[in-house]
Amino acid sequence: MSSSVKLLDPAFQGAGQKPGIEIWRIENFQPVPLPKSNYGEFYMGDSYIVLQTTPGKGGSNLYDIHFWIGKDTSQDEALAAAIKTVELDAVLGGRAVQHRELQGHESDKFLSYFKPCIIPLEGGIASGFKKPEEEEFETRLYVCRGKRVVKLKQVPFARSSLNHDDVFILDTRNKIYQFNGVNSNIQERAKALEVVQFLKEKYHDGTCSVAIVEDGELYTRSNSGEFWVLLGGFAPLNKKATAEDDVIPETTSTKLYSITDGEMKPVEGELSKGLLGNNKCYLLDCGAEVFVWVGRATQVEDRKAASRVAEDFVTGENRAKIARITRVIQGYENNSFKSKFDSWPEGSTAPGGEEIKGKGKGKVAAFLKQQGVGVKGTIKSVQVVEEVPALLEDGGKMEVWYINDGAKLPLPEADFGKFYSGDCYIVLYSYHSGERKEDYFLCCWIGKDSIEEDQKTAYQLATKISNSYKGRPVQGRVIEGKEPPQFITLFQPMVVLKGGLSAGYKKSIADKGLTDETNKADRVALFRISGTSTHNNKVLQVDAVATSLNSAECFLLKSGSSVYLWHGNQSTRKQEQLAAKVAAFLEPGVSLKRAREGKESNAFWLALGGKKSYTSEIESSETIRDPHLFTFSLNKKGKFEVEEVYNFSQDDLLTEDILILDTRAEVFVWVGQCVDVKEKENVFKIGQEYIDRASSLYGLSPKVPLYKVTEGNEPCFFTTFFSWDPNRATVHGNSYQKKLALLFGPSQVEEMEAMLPKQEKTTGNQGAPTQRASALAALTSAFNKSPSKSPPPEKSTANQGGPTQRASALAALTNAFKSATRKSSTLERTPSNQSGSTQRAAALAALAASFNPSAETKTSAPKPVRSNPGGSQRAAAIAALSAVLTAEKKKQSPDVSPSISTSSTPAVTSPPTDADSSEVNPSEADDSVGVAKTNKEDLSEANPSGADGSQEVAKTNKED
Repeated sequence: MSSSVKLLDPAFQGAGQKPGIEIWRIENFQPVPLPKSNYGEFYMGDSYIVLQTTPGKGGSNLYDIHFWIGKDTSQDEALAAAIKTVELDAVLGGRAVQHRELQGHESDKFLSYFKPCIIPLEGGIASGFKKPEEEEFETRLYVCRGKRVVKLKQVPFARSSLNHDDVFILDTRNKIYQFNGVNSNIQERAKALEVVQFLKEKYHDGTCSVAIVEDGELYTRSNSGEFWVLLGGFAPLNKKATAEDDVIPETTSTKLYSITDGEMKPVEGELSKGLLGNNKCYLLDCGAEVFVWVGRATQVEDRKAASRVAEDFVTGENRAKIARITRVIQGYENNSFKSKFDSWPEGSTAPGGEEIKGKGKGKVAAFLKQQGVGVKGTIKSVQVVEEVPALLEDGGKMEVWYINDGAKLPLPEADFGKFYSGDCYIVLYSYHSGERKEDYFLCCWIGKDSIEEDQKTAYQLATKISNSYKGRPVQGRVIEGKEPPQFITLFQPMVVLKGGLSAGYKKSIADKGLTDETNKADRVALFRISGTSTHNNKVLQVDAVATSLNSAECFLLKSGSSVYLWHGNQSTRKQEQLAAKVAAFLEPGVSLKRAREGKESNAFWLALGGKKSYTSEIESSETIRDPHLFTFSLNKKGKFEVEEVYNFSQDDLLTEDILILDTRAEVFVWVGQCVDVKEKENVFKIGQEYIDRASSLYGLSPKVPLYKVTEGNEPCFFTTFFSWDPNRATVHGNSYQKKLALLFGPSQVEEMEAMLPKQEKTTGNQGAPTQRASALAALTSAFNKSPSKSPPPEKSTANQGGPTQRASALAALTNAFKSATRKSSTLERTPSNQSGSTQRAAALAALAASFNPSAETKTSAPKPVRSNPGGSQRAAAIAALSAVLTAEKKKQSPDVSPSISTSSTPAVTSPPTDADSSEVNPSEADDSVGVAKTNKEDLSEANPSGADGSQEVAKTNKED
């Protein structure tokens, strides 16, 4: 051990001292710190070590070490990265979670360090790779996938790389284009906009132009035309092809294996913490990720063997290039590992919030220090005191009801702040927050002794109140004993009394033969004053016995007509003042009798049943919030599962989603504006499912406050966990439209509405949008055949290039118009659209006429553009087609371009293609015919983006 410690690499000296990221690249098999300016850039021929340091509980640090392996890196270099990762873990005390990250299959946690994305670059530093030399700007085409963390992949700069299902980014010298496949996910489109902005700032100094190209829009739009020229011409796109690094392992049932002497043995039974022995290593197979769990009592050789077994296992399962391997140490398991088990009971807690301190840790730290190695966050624990939390604005309007006999009854204002443990209450607080209109805080308070019927009634009536305000209020559920500071602050003071007023509660007590402890004038009552600030000064009625006293607090004792204020020797002046305020609230006009600890009267002790010993310990009321954001889903077995959104930000709150924010002190269920109505009805059920799951895995309190928060109505005690921009919350539309407006201005959304499909399609729906896009592509390709290039070699006499293309285009277009004619018959009866059928017929006639001369003069020499009658006919045909599309639109849109700028086409060499890029590939032409045979959708409904004015089309179409 001493030799290994002495040989620790000096590059790791001082690592992990501050929260954040540190990166080393393996050069000549040694770690070299990477300049921060290069963070996020990963060469495919290299391997890297990434350390993430996160503050833990008690002032200690938690560590995640990722070693990233490029797809072109050598085995020796990858092995060096793995070995150096172990050395770095030793520097950090041997308790870091280690992750093996493979290019193209990185974990969400790793990708979250480099938002919006990591940039994979060709080349490498060592192992036979030469550092790429500085050269002219290289045009690159990327496919962009992921709605929260982005996987950016460079693909060949060719039209054949595009498809209808993904979002692509074309980065040229003077302009960046985003191409949205017609079936692409709108959330991926939104995330791609962030990548476009990132590329613009990083590689173009923020000065280049940006253009949006929608799949299926007419070639004649300026930016669309530029885009297709760069890719060799506008033509039907191929179906999405799955590359080797696109394969995602199938979701399989989790399996646990023990590792003994390098051999794996299945462990039977339901997954539970009790199956793991501290003297063994285990392998947990989760499909896309394989965990190695290391018991704290295992030997070094056992740990090495376990790592080798894991490598051999993924290789044998044919998952070596796609499966991630994560190693965790007993007592420092991450939530991702724990979530695979049915339950994870809490054990003893380490300084960072883990479960085992480890008896040998001090010896290890002392030894490493002797060797000159700094070990951070392993021993010293610093107390963390919570700051004053975000509170609601004061001066608002308060309404309080209590539940009785299935109804809500208004509580007199004089009693606001009195809560009985046997009752349920509804609290509505209306207030003004900044420049926004009136906001609402709606809460159900559930007494610990209340009956189930009253609880259900409270939830139902609170939901009705929320609905009456169109769902705007922040709706919460607060259980006695877990009141959040925002709730306590509303009541000065807040007093929790024994007993209850509800008829249901009283009947329940009588049925059980219990004594009704509801406070009455002739009864002795003792109240504990805890807390010294407005957000924690709750008053609680306790058992009226001497053992309830505490030297660190103040108490009120009511006995008959006398009220005593008892203050312990360790209590504060603020507590004494609050006790006097509470006495005036509970017994207005009463004269207080003060009783200092040690100088109490006999009457005082008599009221408490005699003098007895009591505690002087100060109860900790500190709350350490540790926020985590989650998405949720149900697996095939119907089991509730969550997936963490790491390093989250406001951008991760997507308007189509429901997310869960767990701060460990409260749970928020955030609901986007575009969420389905039925899903919105299940918000509290979703929240309770999460709480039940988190209680068994992470020790979350089952009584934690639960809130429903709707997009645009987020309260300050929710936004405090984000770097919140209030302007973002007020932008309307789907995720893509919101992001477009935020990055490029609200006017851009209006311009884009004319080009977006009316109905977003899912990946599995290859319907009308794709067919219409193919039809337009075939048509435009046929019309814009460059005369300067020779046609591709003809494969058979049956396929005569241009004529076949034109026939395919005409067939596809005709079929699209037939369905449009049938579906728009109702519209044509209105005065504004009486000539729809005539226009379509004229368009088809003009189109057919333009094709005939083109076919006849196919082999003739090219003529100047201005003297070519065929070109004029084609322009007229497209103009007629566009006029039809314009008339078909339900609402006329201004004729605008989707681009951010109107700069000219950059001078970039077009990519090579298998055939003449301006011609339609014969296989693609056949696909167009197939499209024409199956297309049954209304062209006018699916592609409003194609509705250019005929004059603009005629002016811009100058080809052939």
